[in-house]
Amino acid sequence: MRYVVIGNGIAGVHALETIRKLDPNGSITLVAGETFPPYCRPMISLVLDGSLTEEDLPVRGPDFYEALGVEAFVGEHVVDLDAERRVLTTDRNRNILFDRLLIASGANPRRIKAQGLELGRIFFMRNQMHVRDMIASLDGVEEALVLGGGLVGFKAAYSLMKRGVRVTMLIRSGYPLSMQVDAHAGSMILDELVKNGLTVRVGAEVIAFEGNGFVRAAHLEDGSTISCGMVVIGKGVRPATSFLRTQQIAVDLGVLVDERLQTSVPGIFAAGDVAEHYDVARKSRWVNAIWPVAVEQGRVAGMNMAGRDVSYKGSLSRNVIRIFDLDVLTGGLVNPPDDSYLVLTRMDPRRRTYRKLVFRDGRLVGLVMVNEIEQGGVLLSLIHGGHTLPIEGEAVLEPSFNVARLFPHQRGFLQARRTGK
Repeated sequence: MRYVVIGNGIAGVHALETIRKLDPNGSITLVAGETFPPYCRPMISLVLDGSLTEEDLPVRGPDFYEALGVEAFVGEHVVDLDAERRVLTTDRNRNILFDRLLIASGANPRRIKAQGLELGRIFFMRNQMHVRDMIASLDGVEEALVLGGGLVGFKAAYSLMKRGVRVTMLIRSGYPLSMQVDAHAGSMILDELVKNGLTVRVGAEVIAFEGNGFVRAAHLEDGSTISCGMVVIGKGVRPATSFLRTQQIAVDLGVLVDERLQTSVPGIFAAGDVAEHYDVARKSRWVNAIWPVAVEQGRVAGMNMAGRDVSYKGSLSRNVIRIFDLDVLTGGLVNPPDDSYLVLTRMDPRRRTYRKLVFRDGRLVGLVMVNEIEQGGVLLSLIHGGHTLPIEGEAVLEPSFNVARLFPHQRGFLQARRTGK
């Protein structure tokens, strides 16, 4: 059996390990654009802020591929995939045949439309090389501009501020982290960012950058100009699918997969940030580009590639974020699309806490918590499990409320979730 894996992110890593465990003798080939050993992508901002070094990032050793008996072509990008002929082609004109293939190519940063993008010190912050280049360019930079108020934008702004750089953040939507939280939590986060020295402009968009070799200013659509010696573009990501022939493999936002993580072509699978699959809260397809989802999908895809028959039950978006003195936990459908959902909220300005629970048909489908987030993990588990809750009104939102009261017959399960057993 000839296995090929595209991508050495965490989905690809777990697929490689799973395939080799189940098939000790099969041929395994990896093609990956990044040359670094597998590393923890969510932690790259900690290298930028100086908390970690690059040596802290790897999640597998330098002999990882050799130990698994994997033929690895790193620093090469797949430019074409012919699903009918079962062959892929790289940018070095290498043709690789396969019997079973995993597409774990991840996602690429969203581009913006603006003049002057060719200037120096304009960066994305998606991978280890991006961060290395940013650090190498910091000397003499006093002001930076961050485009986007999502997770990447926040992490970039926070890291640069820790290095003494004055940062301005432009947010197109009405509040930061608009894909993860609701408007009230977003306003709390915005206040916290401003209180800690971040300049934030809401509803602003860049149309052009100015500079002599290196960026020195950004011109906005409202006619104003912002001085900046560095720019970080954090406007989200898109699944990396440009090498696919969409007349062969079904693609919407991401590569469409079934419950086995198999694409529309038998023997070709997809996992991680490139895969569009079932979201348990939305009850529809979605791309949940987060680390835990990629880990689980890589394992399931690897098992099915190696001949097992394992179903992936679906994913749930969730994030836990520390924003200066705010702890934020969020998951599921936090901004319901219509009034068929029941929304319960509770806020305490004195304690700086906020809780929001979203229900549909008695089932918890969304959650936002700001500070006092201790029970959030259990609530996320209940969302993922699709449990119907005997709603106890506003009592569920009380910090002292014990979620075990909702499931007296499952206290052992809930205790295990808290202790991690």
